[in-house]
Amino acid sequence: MKAEEIRPVARGRWGEILAALAPHLIPALERKGRHMPCPVHGGRDGYRVFKDVDETGGSVCNTCGVFPDGFATLMWANGWDFPTALRAVAGYLCVGTSTGRPARKVKPEPQKGEDDEKLRQALNRVWNESIPIMDRDAEPARLYLARRGISIRPPETIRFHPSLAYYDGDKKAAGGYPAIIAMVTGAQGNPVTIHRTYLTPDGKKAPVESPKKLMAYPKDRRIVGGAIRLVEAGSVLAVAEGLETSLAVLEGTGLPVWCAVNAYLLEHLVPPESVRRVIVFADKDRATEQHPRGHGQEAARRLVQRLWEMGIKASAIVPAGEIPPGQKSLDWLDILNRDGKAGFPTLRSVEQAIRRVA
Repeated sequence: MKAEEIRPVARGRWGEILAALAPHLIPALERKGRHMPCPVHGGRDGYRVFKDVDETGGSVCNTCGVFPDGFATLMWANGWDFPTALRAVAGYLCVGTSTGRPARKVKPEPQKGEDDEKLRQALNRVWNESIPIMDRDAEPARLYLARRGISIRPPETIRFHPSLAYYDGDKKAAGGYPAIIAMVTGAQGNPVTIHRTYLTPDGKKAPVESPKKLMAYPKDRRIVGGAIRLVEAGSVLAVAEGLETSLAVLEGTGLPVWCAVNAYLLEHLVPPESVRRVIVFADKDRATEQHPRGHGQEAARRLVQRLWEMGIKASAIVPAGEIPPGQKSLDWLDILNRDGKAGFPTLRSVEQAIRRVA
């Protein structure tokens, strides 16, 4: 697999590629050519994607430098080396990886309306083919959640698909994989896309490079500000990153919980007007060059600050204890498995902490 094989296929699609592989670039992609805060080091208005980003994938940061194409942008945004970026783009585009295999011919780009309609149909088809987690045929999902340490009955917003296609390069997995699916809604509660967790029939994580994925979605939908609304929010709302972590918080606290999917979407989550208090159950991530205080902790801190500015009482809680050797983070699912419900704070203790801050 060579870059020369990938570039012709990626041309005209770099916007969707960057949004899928580096979702923290989405705000800049939605305002092409406009100056935005840098997604790596912050600031106010030092970063922008090129107006022709769909064709080139290029972007520039006044501090970090110029990234002339999509590969360079991904390497910078995600901290990847070139082979990693190349494999990720090839996988997204379903381009063959075998040495010497010719590149897929570039087909005329469909009209945006036609392309978006195909995405809508795909999303509707996957959702309509799904069944409740408690259905007798959804045993792989129940086994998976049990293996992860979750014992509560999953909310009805989490569903099961018996066989979803998975692509590895240009190869479609034979027969597909069973999967847990969940609807990701926008800031106003409108459906945006579907989150998938690919499994094996015996309830283990599927042996694929990316077992957790978001489906592509129409360009007129906005994921920033949204979340997986596991249960209806009340005046108090708990939020966490990953799906299993959010289910662990639901089990450990009994509070209404939303899943933000990742740190970037957590930082930009928009709660409904009914919410007066938000408790962020943050991941404790190891420090990196891009995130010296840990990505999860930084995202939670920014969300809390923004919520207070909106007049919503908020606090962030990180798990107690050290990150185990060899792991990148410590999350609240780890706490549930280590300490049970006793490892979670009570709402009363959180309220007392908020009053001290206020």
